[in-house]
Amino acid sequence: MNRIIALVVAVVIVLFIGSSMIFVVDERHAAVVSAHGEGNPKLDGPGLHFKLPPPFQTLTLIDTRTLTIDEPGSDRFTTSDKNEVLVNTVIKYRVADPLKLFVSNEKNTQTAQERLTALARTSLASAFTKRSLNEALAQQQALAGEALKSVQEPAAAFGVELVDLQLTRIDFPPAVADSVYKRMIAARQQAAADERAKGTADADKIKADADRQQQAILSEAYSQAQTIKGEGDGRAAAIAAEAYGADPQFYQFYQSLEAYKKTFKPGDVMVVDPSSDFFRFMRSPNGGADMLAPLKR
Repeated sequence: MNRIIALVVAVVIVLFIGSSMIFVVDERHAAVVSAHGEGNPKLDGPGLHFKLPPPFQTLTLIDTRTLTIDEPGSDRFTTSDKNEVLVNTVIKYRVADPLKLFVSNEKNTQTAQERLTALARTSLASAFTKRSLNEALAQQQALAGEALKSVQEPAAAFGVELVDLQLTRIDFPPAVADSVYKRMIAARQQAAADERAKGTADADKIKADADRQQQAILSEAYSQAQTIKGEGDGRAAAIAAEAYGADPQFYQFYQSLEAYKKTFKPGDVMVVDPSSDFFRFMRSPNGGADMLAPLKR
């Protein structure tokens, strides 16, 4: 009976030791096998591998996927014009060199995330101190890009590749938010007033130009009209002179009829001398020419 128990214990020990010697690494991880007291750990990629049982060799799995740091709290930074802001950041990174990460963090890979977060905070603090509040709000993408470039080199020193860094939120502490918002409103109102003044000035300029163009067009049109009218009057005078020369008696008759039309209105009562020369075409269709003919002969 004792032999059976001893055999079972031995088998369990062998299985335990065997299971601790065989390990499988999937595509999402890399394995670092380190020996107690040795300074040269070994890196194993995906697949089936063997190692010595603890405490002779220790296995550490490192996630090589793109990871995200999205802490719920906000970091407080100060701008160049002494305004405090609360900033939420999202950091994406991946372990590019698992062996370097393992060695540089003294076999504690969990501290890599803390180191990366601290580097990002320092870089963002420096970027915010170079900008005023308005610049920081307007240049969030540029600010994040500057911080990203600043962190990439020191992160690579401990085996981490920084993939992306984004500012997801910039807000103000409750104590200063009200005053900051009032300053922003006043600045926007001033900008709006400046734009309105500029628009009014442009409108006045356009209106003045339009008035000048109108006057020039009217002046030119009046000049052309006077020229055309003068030409018409000249032609009318020429035609009238030609007609008068062709038949002077008919012209006198026509002119007298036009004078009667302008002089007499319906209902007018006038006392005139009927023997006046003005009424000669009323006395005779030819204006008394037949009476004058014998005298001329």
